[in-house]
Amino acid sequence: MANDNSSTTRRQVLLGSSAALGSAMAGCLGSDDQNNSENGTGGTSDSDEYEVGYGEYQTTVSAADFPEELRVYAVQTGWSNWDAVMEEFESEYGVSLYDAQGSSGEALQDARSNARNPTYSAFNGGYSFNLEAMNDGLTTDYKPKNWDTVPDALKTDNGHVTATRQMTTAVTYRTDVYEERGLDAPETWDDLKHPDIAQDLAFTPPHTANGLASALSVNRAYGGDLDNLDPVIEYHEEIAEHGADFRRNIEGDVTSGEISTVVEYDYSGLNMKYNVDEIGADQLDVAILTGPNGEEGAMNVPYGYALLEGAPNPEAAKLFMDYVLSLDGQKKFFDAYVRPIRASELDQPDEFPDQSAYDDAEFALDQEELVSKQASIQNELTDRTPLPGAQ
Repeated sequence: MANDNSSTTRRQVLLGSSAALGSAMAGCLGSDDQNNSENGTGGTSDSDEYEVGYGEYQTTVSAADFPEELRVYAVQTGWSNWDAVMEEFESEYGVSLYDAQGSSGEALQDARSNARNPTYSAFNGGYSFNLEAMNDGLTTDYKPKNWDTVPDALKTDNGHVTATRQMTTAVTYRTDVYEERGLDAPETWDDLKHPDIAQDLAFTPPHTANGLASALSVNRAYGGDLDNLDPVIEYHEEIAEHGADFRRNIEGDVTSGEISTVVEYDYSGLNMKYNVDEIGADQLDVAILTGPNGEEGAMNVPYGYALLEGAPNPEAAKLFMDYVLSLDGQKKFFDAYVRPIRASELDQPDEFPDQSAYDDAEFALDQEELVSKQASIQNELTDRTPLPGAQ
């Protein structure tokens, strides 16, 4: 996962510190996305109350019931600009967020293991992992404020799971290294088979939402589907001969030049290119790839959240879920090049790849079908891939 710490970044300078602290949040018995700047400088006291929820879920929560620290799975520094979201939420409401490092798969396993005595208040991660948590009976219903702005296909009617953002499988590569090796910018998945690229090419492991999407993107590009993973396994066999592998937390490997090409999300590469000081923006680029003959090859992956059944601190969790889906919270995602679920209401940064690249390559899967097959797909990928580091 790319590091997007909350220190001043190149993009924040360019945007005139658009992510600066001090903007007031929705809440305090106000209307949708109304800020509280007229009420002071933020912060909270035990007497403060906030209106949360959408429709029949509208209710009032009291700061007297808030904990000093709230735990939400996979809300973590270094990913999706949660740093800025966490800092702003604490500044406004006085509730800090536990830095919950871990993948969607690890979060789901922990939630299952602690189902009888949950220590986290909400589940956050890949949308399909949220559906798995719901199907396991781990979640409860809650429709956050602005639930009606989320596309129907990216929320459950029962109010258990709501999408908050989305990412697309992409390739991030070192332009300076490619130039030194006489390599052209990659356009198709076939291009990554070149020995001078595959020698230091990395994927993320298939037990993560990111790694699963990468594998399914390659699989789709070569004619596979959720019931046929042979194409991606054959692809792995070809690139394994030249040194490709699976890795996690690889930003340092990219910035140091240890690897020149990584398959992650568009967010990861764009955030590294524009928000990480350890490497120049001109040393990196991000490509959305098709199959060898123009086939779709870039999976669009929604991420979301769900309130956990019987979990502690539901009042603070509801307030946090509302903030994430507010326009203030959604803007924080765009600051790190994560496409928020309410992107159509905001100005998309110009730094994203051209929309035509997405139009040519992007595809989405039925999330209910994916979740029904996800565990078996991950197990098969882990068992069959010849690339090292899959576990």
